[in-house]
Amino acid sequence: MPIREAVAADWPRIWPFWHRIVAAAETYAWDPDTSEEAARALWMAPGKRVYVAEDDTGAVVGSAYTAPNYGGPAARVANAGFMVDPDRSGQGIGRALAEHVLTAAKADGYRAMVFNAVVETNPAVKLWTSLGFTILGTVPDAYEHPHQGRVGLHIMYRAL
Repeated sequence: MPIREAVAADWPRIWPFWHRIVAAAETYAWDPDTSEEAARALWMAPGKRVYVAEDDTGAVVGSAYTAPNYGGPAARVANAGFMVDPDRSGQGIGRALAEHVLTAAKADGYRAMVFNAVVETNPAVKLWTSLGFTILGTVPDAYEHPHQGRVGLHIMYRAL
């Protein structure tokens, strides 16, 4: 599966699944009513390295980004975000993006990666732990899940 750095022209192909995922309010701690303009500013912000995964037809089926999680002397700890078109889940796209991003983050000089707010009911928790992430802690009842009520947010970590 081709994974490459995104260009500005990829945003219209990312937005439909980005919007669908965030609007569902099941996995991301972003406002479900985020406008397209605000979403683009979040996902494609300067300082982030954004990637897209394409299928064999060239359709964008997933996207990810890396950026420093902290500043200054702690800037070598990365943060990342991942989204896969829900119509394409279960096809290994998330794992391929994750493996690519982890390799790229290490090559970029990051020493570790931290996820600040992983919804504990997110199926991706299984993926992250299989890739060596550990749960450092959980903020209980921090997330209002639309179907499961209040659930925790994990803070996850992996050395690179």
